Amino acid sequence: MKVLVSGGTGLVGRYIVEELLAAGYTVIIGGRHAPLPRFFSRPVEFAPLSLDPARDHIEAFDDAYFFVHCAFHHLPGKYRGGEGDDPATFRRFNLDGSVRLFEAAKRAGTRRCVFISSRAAYGEHTPGTMLTEGMPAKPETLYGQVKLDAERSLAHLAAPGFVTASLRLTGVYGNLRPNKWDKLIEDYLAGRPLPSRAGTEVHGQDVGKAVRLMLEAEPARISGETFNVSDIALDSWDILEPIRWERDCVNRLPLAADKSVLTPMDTAKIRALGWSPGGMPLFEETMHALATGK
Repeated sequence: MKVLVSGGTGLVGRYIVEELLAAGYTVIIGGRHAPLPRFFSRPVEFAPLSLDPARDHIEAFDDAYFFVHCAFHHLPGKYRGGEGDDPATFRRFNLDGSVRLFEAAKRAGTRRCVFISSRAAYGEHTPGTMLTEGMPAKPETLYGQVKLDAERSLAHLAAPGFVTASLRLTGVYGNLRPNKWDKLIEDYLAGRPLPSRAGTEVHGQDVGKAVRLMLEAEPARISGETFNVSDIALDSWDILEPIRWERDCVNRLPLAADKSVLTPMDTAKIRALGWSPGGMPLFEETMHALATGK
């Protein structure tokens, strides 16, 4: 079956595409430009697609049995605060444009739509608070509010024959290049001072598995629902310590951060469907690959 993936060449989207390709799906990359040859491990198709709500892209869904919406308009390298000095355009493209695509998918007869959302939809909470899907969401950033509003719009469209689901992702890491930790590793190896930071992370492969689960799960168990997708708590020390050993680097590591101030995401809801992330073994395997280039 064919899956249309918007933003499939992005940091998160490419992991999703690779997982779907490995599972035997035919993937259509929806975007402004076709991916470069051999960007993915297997051949993909391409359909022009944009977040401009003034355009109707229903033709992009002609061959798509499923739709996974990863595309997001933002300043390069920034999600929270990605609106820069133009919040109106940020909201128009990422909310109005997303809803326009959801509606086009439904009109075209696409069977399922999965939206890639963010933990930012929860907003800030007291350190140590466990974030669950049923708790009130109170985003304090435009990024979080747009994600939350898009989730709600998609859930409202759920109907027999049009299954919808949103995945609230935490930080996504992985071994594909370019990598989100390239600058951190580069700065460490160069001996530049580094802050001590902690956050919750999930491997891109596990995100891909979560998306695949939304495409294959029983409709009644997922339609109109939101699911947390998170795995492990990491800090700068955790990320750089394997680099230090593999590269035999004598530069000082940043101090360990206080992980008790984090607000972890409860993943019991998606685990009940059979999702099982890679945890620390997958993290260690990934860091070895990043450190050695293998």
